[in-house]
Amino acid sequence: MTKEIQAYNDSQAPEEQEICHTLAHEITRGLPEAENKIWHAHPVWFLDGNPIVGYSKLKGCIRLLFWSGQSFEEDGLQKEGTFKAAEARYTAADQIKRRDLARWLKKAREIQWDYKNLIKRKGKLERLK
Repeated sequence: MTKEIQAYNDSQAPEEQEICHTLAHEITRGLPEAENKIWHAHPVWFLDGNPIVGYSKLKGCIRLLFWSGQSFEEDGLQKEGTFKAAEARYTAADQIKRRDLARWLKKAREIQWDYKNLIKRKGKLERLK
């Protein structure tokens, strides 16, 4: 995890810090080959330049977002936006089900839509894996 992500996590309120630290640890463990950085002001992990998973502070919670998450067909993830993203929201670290998160991270590696080239393709998503 980068120093910038550590700083992002440390800047949150105490309960949210714990959520962020847990998510960062589990994501890094589940996707050790992924590049991670602050992207659009939030921690995001990338595989081959394609955004895979990240989290952000929303009012009253931390949102975990999988860019291709709707294709995972997981009950624990809710549809987000008009593309293929899905999310889970947490208000306490003990709400994070590590077994579910590990499964989602595995699917995130195996199921990917090409967000890296979304603008070049004028908003049309194509499946990578």
